[in-house]
Amino acid sequence: MASSFWRSQHLSSPAKHSNLECFLDCITPTVPAQLLPKTCIRDLNSLWQPIGKDTTEYFNLGDLWDQYDEWSAYGAGAPVLLNSGETVVQYYVPYLSAIQIYASKLNPKEEADVAGFESDSWSEDSESDKLSRSLSNNSSKGWDAGSEDSNFDQEGSLQMKDRLGYLYLQYFERCAPYGRIPLMDKVTELAREYPGMLSFKNVDLSPASWMAVAWYPIYHIPTRRNVRGLSACFLTYHTLSSSFQDTSSEDNKGKGTCFSKEDGGGKSKGEDTGRISLQPFGLATYKMYGDIWVNQETEDQERFISLLSAANSWLKQLRVQHHDYDYFITHSFA
Repeated sequence: MASSFWRSQHLSSPAKHSNLECFLDCITPTVPAQLLPKTCIRDLNSLWQPIGKDTTEYFNLGDLWDQYDEWSAYGAGAPVLLNSGETVVQYYVPYLSAIQIYASKLNPKEEADVAGFESDSWSEDSESDKLSRSLSNNSSKGWDAGSEDSNFDQEGSLQMKDRLGYLYLQYFERCAPYGRIPLMDKVTELAREYPGMLSFKNVDLSPASWMAVAWYPIYHIPTRRNVRGLSACFLTYHTLSSSFQDTSSEDNKGKGTCFSKEDGGGKSKGEDTGRISLQPFGLATYKMYGDIWVNQETEDQERFISLLSAANSWLKQLRVQHHDYDYFITHSFA
C-alpha cells in the first residue's frame, strides 16, 4: 500500500518527494476497528472518552501487535529516493523502546504493585504548552499532566489517579541496539507477566498510555554503497488510547494528533468497520545525515521540528526520562 502510494504521488515530481513522509507512512500500523456494543459504552471512563456518542470504535492491543509481526521478522520496507534519482527500498526492524499502559481497573495484586511504584521523573516541572492544551481539548474532561502540581494532597492525588488511571505496565529499553530483540518478541515476553498487553481494548486505556518504537536499518534493495543517509535510525511515538481517535484528519496531521481513520474499502461484515491508523505523533532521529530525509522543496523541516517538539513535550508532561530519546537527540547528526 505504502509503495503504491509513493509511486502514484511522488514519482512524477521527484523534486517534491518527501522520504520522511514516505517512511512515516510505511511504518504506521493500521489496526482492524470494531464497534463497541451500546450496552458497554456507559461503562467507559467519562474522563477519557467523549460524552454523548452513539457509537464507539475500538481496537484490541493484540491486533496492534499483530501488525508488527512480519516487520519484526523481515523488516518494514520504505522506498527512499536518492539524490542520484535512483530509488532503493530500505528495510527497518522495529524494537519496543518504551511503553506505559495506564488502565482504569486493576486486580488487587496489581494495585499493590502500583502502590509501591515510583516513576522516573524529570528534574524540573514542565509547563503547560501547545501539546498539553491539545491533549486537554481532546479528552472530554481534560487531561494535562504537565500542569498538575507534584505535591498532591489526598484529594488531589485521587483526582490525578482518576485522570491518569493505574499504571499497569511500564517498560523502558536500556540495552544497546545489538542486544535487543525485535518488538514482537519483546511483546510476547512482557505479555507472560502482563496479559493485558494482548487483551486490553484501547477504550480501556488512559490518554497517558503510549509507546515508542525504535527503527534500525538492516539492508536495502538494490544495494548501494556509501550512501550515508541510509544509516538513519528513527524513534516514533504513538498513543494507545482511543481518546485521540476521533480528532485526527489530514488538516491536523503532524500537529500532535495521533489517530486517523482510513478508507479501508468501506465497512466490512460484522462489527469490523474499517481500520484505525496509529500515525506517529512524535519523532526523534539518529545518524540523519545529508539532505535525503529533509527535502528543502517540501515541508520536511517544519514537519520534523513539529514531531520532535511533540515528543519532547509528551515526555515532559509525563515527567518521564526516555533513554533512547536522550541518546537520539544528543547524537542526531553524530
